[in-house]
Amino acid sequence: MEQVIGLGGGCHWCTEAVFQALRGVGRVEQGFIGAAPPHDSFSEAVRLRFDPRIIPLSVLLRAHLLTHASTSDHKLRGKYRSAVYVCDAPQGAAAAQALARLQADFDKPLVTRVLALERFRPSDARFVNYRQRHADGPFCASYIDPKLALLGREFAAYLADEPRACAAAAEGRGPR
Repeated sequence: MEQVIGLGGGCHWCTEAVFQALRGVGRVEQGFIGAAPPHDSFSEAVRLRFDPRIIPLSVLLRAHLLTHASTSDHKLRGKYRSAVYVCDAPQGAAAAQALARLQADFDKPLVTRVLALERFRPSDARFVNYRQRHADGPFCASYIDPKLALLGREFAAYLADEPRACAAAAEGRGPR
């Protein structure tokens, strides 16, 4: 019953770390996603598998919206498109309904779009599992760790017991 979905909004290093921390999320692949025109240019994002029996789509999307500037249509939106990339029409309808309900949690309109996941290009291997490999670095301290702290406050019931990428790396398997 796992589903595949893409999520973009900010730096894919941050987005990868956010979703690796959640229970019910399987493999998280950071990279670049392109949708159908006019959104066919690649934008930083992650493609992941999740089990909606463990983490509902609405919870996944709420975590996504709260961990990037989902109400700001800033000048870097070409590189950091705020989007939910879906694999089929039913998933697209469910995502659009969830976003409509979640709008009530925000003072400004969401700029997050529901788009078809047309193409995915993975990141260079040296950037995969960025937070696990650079946890003490300034980028993580400034950008990723505050998002993980927010997850701890807002989504404690959905936090994974152990980040999967860390466990997989320790066993030499890479991300699940």
